[in-house]
Amino acid sequence: MLPDLDALGFYLGVSRSSMLSHRGITHSIPFAAALALVAALLLRGVTKNGMHLGKLWLYLFLATASHGFFDALTNGGRGVAFFAPFSSVRYRFPFRPIEVSPISVSRFFSERWGRVLASELRWVWLPSLAFLVVAHLVRSLHDRTGRARAR
Repeated sequence: MLPDLDALGFYLGVSRSSMLSHRGITHSIPFAAALALVAALLLRGVTKNGMHLGKLWLYLFLATASHGFFDALTNGGRGVAFFAPFSSVRYRFPFRPIEVSPISVSRFFSERWGRVLASELRWVWLPSLAFLVVAHLVRSLHDRTGRARAR
């Protein structure tokens, strides 16, 4: 959710054409890479079983970068500046099935909230849950086969 802190720009008078506006630099791939590096360096000493720094970085990078990709799948907004600060071009995917969520809390809790939540459940949360289950099963299978070979 950290990338959406840029939504504060709506209330602070940031121009919609600025890279600092919503879905600008904080939704970019370089931002995701830099944030993942900083977070991985801060977290590497507290991870379970001393997770390798590269694996931790990759996990955090994918978690952050996915935010911008999901936003590019919404049916609203001006697109995502995937390559900011190197380019201010904003991109939207041709297939945009996710109902865009209003920025305002009062507008979110209007007649649209049900459509927004149903859309996110269908296109974000259920696929993410399926991915998590498959990843867990693959890891469990890998761990079991690794232990079996070690015997």
